Amino acid sequence: MIQRIQSVYLLLAALVSGVLSYFFPTGFDKVGEISAPFYYEMLLISALLSFIIIFVFKNRKLQFVLGRLNILLNVILLGVFVYLTLTVSGEVFASEKGIGRFIPVLSIVLIVLANKAIKKDEQLVKSVDRLR
Repeated sequence: MIQRIQSVYLLLAALVSGVLSYFFPTGFDKVGEISAPFYYEMLLISALLSFIIIFVFKNRKLQFVLGRLNILLNVILLGVFVYLTLTVSGEVFASEKGIGRFIPVLSIVLIVLANKAIKKDEQLVKSVDRLR
């Protein structure tokens, strides 16, 4: 259901994770054994998971759990970015820190807002069921 606010938040999170990750560089071309496609794959998985959450609107509990899973995925990705930022040696990499490293933070904020709206909907349905 697109008319619900959590669908808008999830759509924005999917766009941020899926589209903006290609326009804003992370600053890592290849660091150690992990290459740049790993980051883009993780961000695309996050975007795909956001789209899946939108389309399981009939099961709000599953939406909430998948939202938390998506938050966990973004926190792990953010942790990898922070770790690599702190351990990359050399002035060349330190000077080129990309703004794309903040994409998981924006995605996390949008998914948390969506989860709050999902929880609010669930509480509304429970309160209506109580009145019957």
